[in-house]
Amino acid sequence: MITIFSAPKPFLGHIDTIQRNALASWTALGQGVEVLLIGDEAGVAEAAAEFGARHLPQVSRNEHGTPLLSSIFSLAHEAAQHPCLCYVNADVMLLGDLLPGVSRTMERFRRFLLIGRRWDVDLRERLRFDPGWEARLRRQIEAGGRLHPPTGSDYFVFPRPMFRRLPAFALGRAGWDNWMIFAGRRAHVPVIDATEAVTVVHQLHDYAHLPGGQPHFRLPESRRNVEMVGGRAAVFTMKDTTWRLGPAGLERKPWNAAGTGRALEAQIYARLGLAPMVRLARLALHPVETFRYYRAAVRRRLGRWLGESRSNPARR
Repeated sequence: MITIFSAPKPFLGHIDTIQRNALASWTALGQGVEVLLIGDEAGVAEAAAEFGARHLPQVSRNEHGTPLLSSIFSLAHEAAQHPCLCYVNADVMLLGDLLPGVSRTMERFRRFLLIGRRWDVDLRERLRFDPGWEARLRRQIEAGGRLHPPTGSDYFVFPRPMFRRLPAFALGRAGWDNWMIFAGRRAHVPVIDATEAVTVVHQLHDYAHLPGGQPHFRLPESRRNVEMVGGRAAVFTMKDTTWRLGPAGLERKPWNAAGTGRALEAQIYARLGLAPMVRLARLALHPVETFRYYRAAVRRRLGRWLGESRSNPARR
């Protein structure tokens, strides 16, 4: 039915614990689920063997050594055995309501993008995956979980061959997940918010694995992800979805569910893509924010150019 794929971080310390929890939850979904682990980080091969996943080690990286999502998605498309794919971050647990939600969607639509908000939960230990594990986890969610804002997405379900080719986004940095929503809208397919029907759990962690211990959205690679697709116009959120999957099934959202102004703006960007006219439209709609964004981008590029010139006198 579905191929789940992910590119884990090194299996070290607390990250090891939460990634093993996530893997166990994916394999607990039962028959009809294939798991692909992509990359050659420490412990990935061993985890793939332990959980019965297929391991695809040869992933392309950028100049910083960060895996590229273009490579990850291409590898998954080539290796997957099922018609439906699910990319999920390696610290995210999937529960039993995922597959029924995907089945409902596949019965209704041939092409779609299914996403949803996550629950943030602080889990510090390996969970026991006995018959009552999901009920215990749901109680933890009710007791101390926090529904994440609609700005970020941690899983994406879509049929092949959609999203076979992605820009060379850096994995684990901001911006690319927002672009996925934009790309779905741009392709005129149903972009479905499944928050009410599908429960996913993000296990809280620090950012010790990132340069300087900084959150991912503060890193230069996050800015580069956004710049790569033309800037803030491609930053869509869960509010820009067009359909909703709830307990009663699928329903189209009101066209102005995100507010009339935002709905019109998103419609412009989705219709016209990232052509120069769209950038002019964003400048007209958000003049101060757009000016500050491009001023900062010019300063960064000028700084990089000056740095390269100082280190390479031949370029002067």
